[in-house]
Amino acid sequence: MKRMVIEFMLLLLSLSCTKDSSKETGKDGSNNDFYSTDEFVMGADLSYVNQIEDHGGVYKDSAMVRDPYHIFRNHGTNLVRLRLWHNPAWTKTVYEPAGAQLYNDIKDVEKSVKRAKELGMAVDLDFHYSDTWADPGNQNPPEAWKNITDINVLKDSVYQYTYNNLNYLNSKGLLPEMVQIGNEINCGMLITNTLQGFPNLNSCNNYWKNLGDVINAGINAVRDISSQAGKDIKVILHVADPKNVIWWFDKITTTGGVTDFDVVGFSYYPLWHTTIAYYNITTIVADAKVKYNKDVMILEFAYPWTKENADSYGNLFGNQDPVSGFPYTLEGQKDLLIDFTQQMVTVGLSGIIYWEPAWITSQMKDLWGTGSSWENCTFFDFDGNALPAFDYMTYRYQFPGK
Repeated sequence: MKRMVIEFMLLLLSLSCTKDSSKETGKDGSNNDFYSTDEFVMGADLSYVNQIEDHGGVYKDSAMVRDPYHIFRNHGTNLVRLRLWHNPAWTKTVYEPAGAQLYNDIKDVEKSVKRAKELGMAVDLDFHYSDTWADPGNQNPPEAWKNITDINVLKDSVYQYTYNNLNYLNSKGLLPEMVQIGNEINCGMLITNTLQGFPNLNSCNNYWKNLGDVINAGINAVRDISSQAGKDIKVILHVADPKNVIWWFDKITTTGGVTDFDVVGFSYYPLWHTTIAYYNITTIVADAKVKYNKDVMILEFAYPWTKENADSYGNLFGNQDPVSGFPYTLEGQKDLLIDFTQQMVTVGLSGIIYWEPAWITSQMKDLWGTGSSWENCTFFDFDGNALPAFDYMTYRYQFPGK
């Protein structure tokens, strides 16, 4: 009897190991695959997750409440993107009474990086160089830097801030695999709501040299930490809207003098960025790869699965017409993700990061409302159940030459 029990236990162990290996590699003859970041980045921006969970948000998979990081990893996510704000004190004060902690500061980021790395996912750390959201229309300097009037002081501030935060994460064994120097810096960074005398980094007003000098300061900090830690870190530059990619990177690499980076990054929201048609994004990617000899990645992307709301916080997507052939349904969202990813794979894009697929409704607050203005674009229904959209991350794509 003892021998039979031992043999039975060995059989179970063998089956368990076989199942785990198949799950990790996806080489099981099915139509699914699990990709490494070297093959294709299947990314998810999970910057809001800690705050959502602290304020009542619940995530489910197969009707069971589960850790959202586990859900994303189990469905093929291989990289987590996280934003970092300088001193986001407002993330406390939006609550009544004021909250007990900051969100998207270095401590919150540390917690998130640890969650990702414990599950084997890579990390893209997005430096906004602001106390709040940085995007094409908002690039406010941190409060602590507002009185700077010397470009050299500003360069040093960017260097020290970037270096110190990465050094802190390195001391915890949590260095990211990728770092963004700025977020959607179409006309530059640190350029809005500035005081008189603040160095001008507005590239749309032809201050490319100043902008380049400051970006290079951030890049130098990443390179120094990378060298000291003996770990490769990819540097990403990031603009919004495919129409800006060639113009911006042409200028920043010539007039701006910025050449030491690894990834041409851009945001593409098909309902907002319509100057270049959906099926012509491939041309931008192909051109950028040839012109700059860099990897190209889409750092933000999203598409709705419904026009409905789960709360009173108005949604940002849904009033626009859908992309032809892809209705705002569960299948429409999944089908577009698969269709678009296959297009990008074909022209050699290095990866796609979906923006905030876990921003479900909860009692979380931001500057504009309570809940979520994105719940119709997430990978979860209004009860927190995982949706078919996850399937695009493990779809078996046709790679050139394979």
